[in-house]
Amino acid sequence: MSDLNSRLLTVAEVSELIQQGLPLALAGDEALLASLPTGNWIAGSTPYFMTEHAGVCDRNKVFVQILDAEQVTIESYDMDALPGFLEDAPEQGYSIIILPAGSDVHRSYAENAPGFPEMYLKPVVGWVAGMHLDDLASGTAVVVDGRTGESFGNRAVVLHASLPPGVSAMVHAINLFEPDEGDDIEFSDTSFSARHCIVNGEQKGLPEYFEDRGLDTRQPLLADYCGALINVSIQSLESSSGAVQFYAPVFKGVQYRVARPVADYPEAFAQAMPAKPGRIIFGCNCILNYLHSGLEGRATPGLTGPVTFGEVAYQLLNQTAVYMTLVDD
Repeated sequence: MSDLNSRLLTVAEVSELIQQGLPLALAGDEALLASLPTGNWIAGSTPYFMTEHAGVCDRNKVFVQILDAEQVTIESYDMDALPGFLEDAPEQGYSIIILPAGSDVHRSYAENAPGFPEMYLKPVVGWVAGMHLDDLASGTAVVVDGRTGESFGNRAVVLHASLPPGVSAMVHAINLFEPDEGDDIEFSDTSFSARHCIVNGEQKGLPEYFEDRGLDTRQPLLADYCGALINVSIQSLESSSGAVQFYAPVFKGVQYRVARPVADYPEAFAQAMPAKPGRIIFGCNCILNYLHSGLEGRATPGLTGPVTFGEVAYQLLNQTAVYMTLVDD
């Protein structure tokens, strides 16, 4: 994606792009999104962004990604309609989905998306909308349907884009974490929280296990999902309640390991990002990478976009950078 197609702009500049009829994926403070004119766009709330030059927090500008598409349709989906969202996607194209953090649709997507109709057959990327970290106790994440300007706290918004013959969308994820050489950890239920785990075949209290091993909760759990390493990030460890809360669900019967730390995220990212990634039309990176790896004021070379509270590359991801490219068949 060229810098002109993925950048941080004023409300006036974004409004001009909207009025030109361009298809857009937007991110910004809820109040700014509410002030935009209607048009061919979807949006989610976050004040954190990775620009060409550095990671920034900016509540006065909107991040814009100008999309390549022959035609777009925009839909919002509640819990009942969400499983069928890819049935509305074109056969030749892609979809971008934005989900509000902490909502029922967020939870449902995280737990069930791998089994949705057409999943993995049609390209889909996206992210989980959030808020300024100072507002976590009182704020609510929102997504916006740009056709009407209506915002939602418990619906997903999706932009379905069609592409011309001979052009295909490719989904990419950059996960810099690798599993350590420690224990295999399993869970008896699929859930965003757990009190117990099975370690090398023996049941243990999960908070106690983490504390006994001296584990750094900034490092996610990792599992191999059909050859891809998928992170489950740790939200909190509550010794008083005996529970560990996660930003994505752990799945029953899947083996996890704790991740090794990444010494220098921007340097490792630069090595992992292809020198010539192709025509990038969408990108995002995780708020946990932004926080734990000190990305404010530092760039992730080759990739810009919103800093998010969860990432979508088909299924929900954590502590991962996601991008989509267009390739000629």
